[in-house]
This record gives sequence, C-alpha cells and structure tokens, in this order.
Amino acid sequence: MKVRNWIVSGIFIFAVIGLGSYLINNPIGLFKQLLFMGAAVAAVFIIYRIWTNRSQGGREKNAFAKAAKQSKLRAKKRKSATQSTNHFRSRPLRKRSTAHLTVIEGKKSKKKDRAIF
Repeated sequence: MKVRNWIVSGIFIFAVIGLGSYLINNPIGLFKQLLFMGAAVAAVFIIYRIWTNRSQGGREKNAFAKAAKQSKLRAKKRKSATQSTNHFRSRPLRKRSTAHLTVIEGKKSKKKDRAIF
C-alpha cells in the first residue's frame, strides 16, 4: 500500500513540475492545448448525448412524459376533490371494528402425543 502511495505522489509531483515549466516556457501553447482538449471532450460528450437519446426512442419518451403529466393532473384533481368533500362532512368517520380478530380457546400447554420411532 505504501509503494502505491509513493508512486502516485511521484507522478503527481512530476506532473506539477512539467505543467509549471510548460506554463513558464510556452504559456500560449499551454492555453491552446487546454482549449483543444476541452473542445474534444465537449464533442465526445455531445455525440454521446445524441447517441443515447436516439437509442431510447423519441416517440416513446414523449409518450411517457405525456402520460406522467396526465397522471399527476389526475392525482391532483382527485386529491382536491377528496379535500372538498371532507370539508362538508357533518360527522367524523368511525374507526373500524376489530371483530374479525378472535381468540381460539384450548389447551395450549398440553403436548401432542406422538409415536416414537
């Protein structure tokens, strides 16, 4: 682990020294090189975005966005309708009864008589 740290530190130090000397000796060349690298990265990024959008299918994406928008509007209407009906109720809602829960009586402490093999 320590060897890898030394190698990474050495590469970083050499990069800083090289960049500093390049900046002192040829600052315009450094600027041009950084500008060219930035343009290349931007071009690759734009091509990637175009490629991924085309592979997903524009029609399907638009249809999904439209359906999601309609679903949100429907949910919003439903929520506002329930709020307005709750406003006019005269009596509060009753709690549900727990009558469906029953206790089965029996001898739970008695063990079953099983055959011995």
